[in-house]
Amino acid sequence: MIGEVVELEVGPVAHGGHCIARLDGQVVFVRHALPGERVLARITEGDAGRSFLRADVVEVRVASPERVRPPCPHAGVCGGCDFQHVTLAEQRRLKAAVVREQFQRLARLDLAELGLDPVVEPVPGDADGLGWRTRVEFAVDPATGVAGLRRHRSHEVVPVERCLIASPGITEAAVTDRTWDADSVEVVETSHGQVVVTVLPSQARRERRIVERVEALDTDLALDARGFWQVHPGAASTFVDAVLTMLDPQPGERALDLYAGVGLFAVALAERVGPLGQVVAVESDGRATGYARENLAGHRQALVLDGRVDDLFGVPRHERSGGRRRPARRRRRGVRSPLLPHTASVVVLDPPRIGAGADVVRAIAALGARAVAYVACDPAALARDVATFQESGYVLAGLRCFDAFPMTHHVECVALLTRADSDAG
Repeated sequence: MIGEVVELEVGPVAHGGHCIARLDGQVVFVRHALPGERVLARITEGDAGRSFLRADVVEVRVASPERVRPPCPHAGVCGGCDFQHVTLAEQRRLKAAVVREQFQRLARLDLAELGLDPVVEPVPGDADGLGWRTRVEFAVDPATGVAGLRRHRSHEVVPVERCLIASPGITEAAVTDRTWDADSVEVVETSHGQVVVTVLPSQARRERRIVERVEALDTDLALDARGFWQVHPGAASTFVDAVLTMLDPQPGERALDLYAGVGLFAVALAERVGPLGQVVAVESDGRATGYARENLAGHRQALVLDGRVDDLFGVPRHERSGGRRRPARRRRRGVRSPLLPHTASVVVLDPPRIGAGADVVRAIAALGARAVAYVACDPAALARDVATFQESGYVLAGLRCFDAFPMTHHVECVALLTRADSDAG
């Protein structure tokens, strides 16, 4: 079946940048299609015995009015952009539809009924969806030494002259114009125009201090060039504004910043709660916590804790044991950190793509915070965790969605959760 070309009637958009079609009753996830189209698509993965197939469009027979010619000649080849064949406005409508569906399916919430029907907002500074990505890791073809981008769901390196969503400084670094004796090359352009090139793996452990401007805080934050930072230049300030508006931290309150990174939200919270308040930031990456302490040095009311969020809450987690071939899973007993407070007024959590998880959500809910702001890069993980918050006595009181990754299927959400027994929000 793989390689077979089939005709499909394309249905709704799905999480992950595909659209859903059916072939003899079997679900097919189709790349580079749009709802309502009729296409010829080549099966790329799966067989008749699997629950679903994957396919790529090879010909559009009936096109959506929202279809456009992709600006990049590599669109549909490299794995970076899912939506270059779609108008920017329709990209945002598709992302909103995914958020809506994930909450309906995973949290049993009708966002429209709650008055929270998602609208995906552009991030300031983004005019046409191109030239925004300030961090790009180029893969290197081991046979030729040429740097490029990986093909979708493949290790194959696609040579590219220019990545159109990369920022101007990354393009000017001309990484793809030369050959490399490396596995990959990472390029970062800071908000101050500094361009840092890191060759991997030889320079993986080399620490390079950079600073990023956060206009919403009127300040610079320090971090390692390879550390986590939002890739869209307008994203950090946008998310800080959204979080502060939702939480409205008050002087004297206690705030937690979980998965704190270099302290972006912790700095914002510290300025709001003031010297009589308290901020506790939790981060597991050692380099990030060092920079977080530097960034929070002017706020004596702030404490940075090294460690995983689940570990510091004392949440048991599974560990592998036994042989490599058939490892067993066992629960590691958790011990709560005595440095982590048992109560909080407000909480910010910005977990990795997999989400916080049910046990961590229950531990956060046990703090009794009047409001929680959840920053999420994956709507499915967010919806699952919101469902657990609901079970733990919280309600979804606010939701904003941002197009921080134009031309891709990714969408960033900021959700507000408040206690069901309070009038907050």
